[in-house]
Amino acid sequence: MNISGQLVLEDRIVSASMSFDDLIGDITPQASAPDRYILPGFVDGHVHGGDGADTMDGVDAIHHMSRFHLSHGTTTILPTTITRPWADVMEALRAVAEVWRSGIPDGPQVHGAHLEGPFVSPHRLGAQPPFTIVPDPVHVDEALATGVVRVVTLAPELDHAQTAMETFARAGVRVSLGHTVTDYEGADRAICRICAAGGVAGATHLFNAMAPIESRRPGPVTALMCSDVAYAEMIFDTHHVHPATFRLAHRVMGSRLLFVTDAMRGTGGGDGISQLGGQTVHIKDGVARLDNGSLAGSVLTLDAALRNAVDAGKSLPEAAALVSTNAARYLGLDDRGRLSAGCRADFVVMNSALQVEEVWVGGRRLR
Repeated sequence: MNISGQLVLEDRIVSASMSFDDLIGDITPQASAPDRYILPGFVDGHVHGGDGADTMDGVDAIHHMSRFHLSHGTTTILPTTITRPWADVMEALRAVAEVWRSGIPDGPQVHGAHLEGPFVSPHRLGAQPPFTIVPDPVHVDEALATGVVRVVTLAPELDHAQTAMETFARAGVRVSLGHTVTDYEGADRAICRICAAGGVAGATHLFNAMAPIESRRPGPVTALMCSDVAYAEMIFDTHHVHPATFRLAHRVMGSRLLFVTDAMRGTGGGDGISQLGGQTVHIKDGVARLDNGSLAGSVLTLDAALRNAVDAGKSLPEAAALVSTNAARYLGLDDRGRLSAGCRADFVVMNSALQVEEVWVGGRRLR
C-alpha cells in the first residue's frame, strides 16, 4: 500500500509517498502531495483511563479505554494502575497482562503496564488514594512475576527503595521517580543507582508531585533535568505545567522529555462528576480536581498535547517527537516512533488543523 501527504520526519516535513505493509517501506519525495500531515503513531506511557473506563476495572475496560485513545492517535499504550490495596493492584496487572498477551484487534498495541502505585510517598500523594506500601522484595517480586510491568513509579526515599530500584532496573523495567519528597541529592543518587544496575531512569509527570526548583533547594526536578541520561514525562495540558515551564524543560532536556496524558476515566466526557481510585473527581473547563482541589490526573489526549506544543512555539517535528519518538526511545521500542523504513507502520493522518483523520496500526487502518 501507499499513502501520500506531508510526512513529519524527525528533522523536517517532506511532501512524499510512503509505501508500507505491516512495516514502512520506501519514502519517495514528491513535488506535491495532499494537504495532510502523516505523523508517527503516538505512544502514551502513562494513562489511567478514558471514555468512562479505567485500568483498574479489568480487561473489558482496558479494551474500551485503549480504543478511545486510539481515536486520538495513540498506537502504543501502557495502561496505568493507581494506588489501591495491593490485591486490587495485582488484579489490574493481571488484567493488563491478559490484554498484552491477546492484543486488541481494533485498538492500539498494549506494550505492558505502568505501575504508578503503591510504591509512592504518603506525603506526596497528589490524587493517589492513601494505600501506599514500601517496595519490599515480596511485593516487587510479585509485581515482576506478572511479566507485564514496563514502568514503575517509585519514591526513592522509601524503605527498601534502593534495592527495589536495582531489581526493577535489572528486569528491564523503567524506574520513574515520582510522588516523592526526595531532594536533589536523593534524586541524583537514585538516577546513578538505576543506571549502575543497567536500567533507564525517568520521572513521573515532571514538576508535579515533587518539590519545585528553588534557589537554594534545587530539588529532584533539577537533578532530572541536569542528568545526561534521565527521561521525564510531562502532562502538557497547560494546567499541570505552564507553557513557559514546558519550554524551559524542553530546551534543557530535548529528546529526553516526553508527553503522557495521565488521563482518567472522565476523559472525553466533558464537564461533570467522575471518579479516580474511588475518589470523587470534578471536571470543569478541561481540568479534573478532587474535592480538596488537587489535580486528579487529566482529561488530556495526545493529539491535544501535540497541538498545545505547537501553540507553545514548537515545530511540528518537535511536537511529534514529544508524543511519539521520545517515548518510544525511553521504552526501548526501536521499531516505532518515527517514519522510517523498517519501522512498524504505526502512523496518524491529521488535517491542516492537526485534527486526527486516520489512525493506522501495523499497517491496518483502525480509524
